Amino acid sequence: MQPLMLHRTCDLGPIRAVTASVTATDAGCDAEFRLDGTIGRINLPQHTTATRMDDLWKTTCFEIFWQPIGGTYYREFNLSPSSRWACYDFDSFREGMRDAPVDAISIACSHNDSGLVLKASIASDLPAPAQVALNAIVEHPDGGMQFWALAFGPGKPEFHSEACRQMIVER
Repeated sequence: MQPLMLHRTCDLGPIRAVTASVTATDAGCDAEFRLDGTIGRINLPQHTTATRMDDLWKTTCFEIFWQPIGGTYYREFNLSPSSRWACYDFDSFREGMRDAPVDAISIACSHNDSGLVLKASIASDLPAPAQVALNAIVEHPDGGMQFWALAFGPGKPEFHSEACRQMIVER
């Protein structure tokens, strides 16, 4: 598991640490995200039917950005504790956004008072080697947000920045 860092503009809040991992598989990848802190003091979407849905990043969710080394194209996955998901392709930084093809995504999420674990298995064409970003967005009941990533570029939290893609994944 890799530790994620809290963006410098965010208050610490109820979540004290976030860790994440991703592993390439023959079908795509497997990922795991862990939140440590007071889970009852964050907004968690209610578990529902696993379907594709936009705007998951507006509340607590997890993200993977997958970019082939040397390319400008990248794929974004949004994974919600509700079991909903989204997947988009981009030609370059925030350009050419479109729904990406996905064969299957399964999400399992469990939590107690002091922690949350989300595991995802993704079946999708993912080239390797790749630069990968692992991110978490945590919403507080007052609407405040925490942004967590492997790394951040200068300025506001921008998960689409290549600066966030600090992990190299190979098959």
